[in-house]
Amino acid sequence: MADTVHGHCAARFEPLRQAFTSLIDSGADLGASMALTIDGEFVVDLWGGHIDEAKMLPWQRDTITHVWSTTKTMVALCALSLVDRGELDLEAPVARYWPEFAANGKAGILVRHLLAHTSGVPGWAEPITTEDLFDWDKCTTLLAAQSPWWAAGTASGYQALNHGHLVGEVIRRIAGLKTGAFFAEQFARPLGADFHIGLAPSEFHRVANVVPPPPLPIPFDQLPPDSPMLRVFTNPAAPAQASWGSAWRQADLGAFNGHGNARSVAQLQSIVACGGELGGRRWLKPETVARIFEPQAEGVDLVLGAPLKLGIGYGLPLAAITPYLPDGKTAFWGGWGGSMVLADTERRLCFAYMMNKMAPGIVGGPNVAALASCLYDLLAER
Repeated sequence: MADTVHGHCAARFEPLRQAFTSLIDSGADLGASMALTIDGEFVVDLWGGHIDEAKMLPWQRDTITHVWSTTKTMVALCALSLVDRGELDLEAPVARYWPEFAANGKAGILVRHLLAHTSGVPGWAEPITTEDLFDWDKCTTLLAAQSPWWAAGTASGYQALNHGHLVGEVIRRIAGLKTGAFFAEQFARPLGADFHIGLAPSEFHRVANVVPPPPLPIPFDQLPPDSPMLRVFTNPAAPAQASWGSAWRQADLGAFNGHGNARSVAQLQSIVACGGELGGRRWLKPETVARIFEPQAEGVDLVLGAPLKLGIGYGLPLAAITPYLPDGKTAFWGGWGGSMVLADTERRLCFAYMMNKMAPGIVGGPNVAALASCLYDLLAER
């Protein structure tokens, strides 16, 4: 069934193509795309399978899908670009740019705390609905007014749903644009990258809706009321099917509603993999890229309940969660259900995998682990 996969793959990476094909042929994947760049050039650009569960509509070269928290890596690019220009100081209080945020004990929260999920503000204290997520002013006003749940910088607590509002409001205060518009202006359009934070209705026909995963194995009914995990994942309790809606697709939700494919994600994050220079243009200074790899937190995340190592805007390799990644300067993040991108600055490679059939797991999943393991095994053979 090799004809289920299309695109380009350099001969050296043929085993990676075979691994990708087997995921689709076995049914582990429904439809997906996978891309690999080295020195900013595509050596793998593959897609295959179907966009619908009935398997009537093939995944096309320009098919895009909802990538969940892989979107956060694009928010990181936006923030780092402002750092690069000297308009945003990672060591400054958030309140320097967003004065209202200083309320109720948050004056000491720094910009780097937001980007590293160590702000102590991982969710909303007041009850909100899924529809409220689309109301930027309401969401940011509530975040500015509430108290932190713990002291900033002392532990990570994954900003699963509000990361885009937190970092995005800082971006908006500086640039005068919400994240989606700023990202499109600064990165997507100049690179010709087919990635969207806030998708225009004219592009809806290209979307492969995600297939929801099994329920999260979290005993919410057994968690104490003040559990950060409970408070984040139930306020609001947005199901995967919510991503099918028009309002969701069009909203500026930098934490989780990006739409793209592996090609566009790899193209964009190759900026990081190549030390800030891509296509003959300097997008970020080397010293700005280097800040990504400054560890900000390592330990059990208070929201995910799993160990994480976090830098500025990205996850860093940690054997407990990414045993397939070698030690070194690799930045990564993934989305609920299994999408992932990794930017390996030492090998100057960027690998991305985006799919529509969601697997169990909040960050990455078994399919991308198998593919990334195959990739690094191939690299080790040289």
